[in-house]
Amino acid sequence: MAGNRTLTIIKPDAFNSGKGGQIIAHLEKAGFKIIATRVMRLTESQASAFYAVHRERPFFAPLVRFMTSGKCMPVVLERSDAVAALRTAIGATDPAEAEAGTVRKLYAESKERNAIHASDSDENAERESRFFFPESELV
Repeated sequence: MAGNRTLTIIKPDAFNSGKGGQIIAHLEKAGFKIIATRVMRLTESQASAFYAVHRERPFFAPLVRFMTSGKCMPVVLERSDAVAALRTAIGATDPAEAEAGTVRKLYAESKERNAIHASDSDENAERESRFFFPESELV
């Protein structure tokens, strides 16, 4: 999987305001192929486990609350150099700093309600994908 697959999550702010389809279309236009997807509402336990790397940071509790506030849409995407390509396509965490035409510039509300998650490395893309999807769904 390394190199050509990554995980994204359309976060509750974007999914629940009806922007999920537009974001998926945007990513497909950027050359991504959908490998697996589902709609779900994360439990506090799931969100805490997924974002455990940030447990000691001040934004951890608000992030967990936000990610459990409504439905979200985890998606495994494929294309060459997927991690870097996705991070370019979504733009800076703060939509005020994101480049024109990026997902966050188009669809994010704020730095905290930034519409979309993207894996930051091939290793994390694999780990995060398996958090949401069994191996059998990724073949």
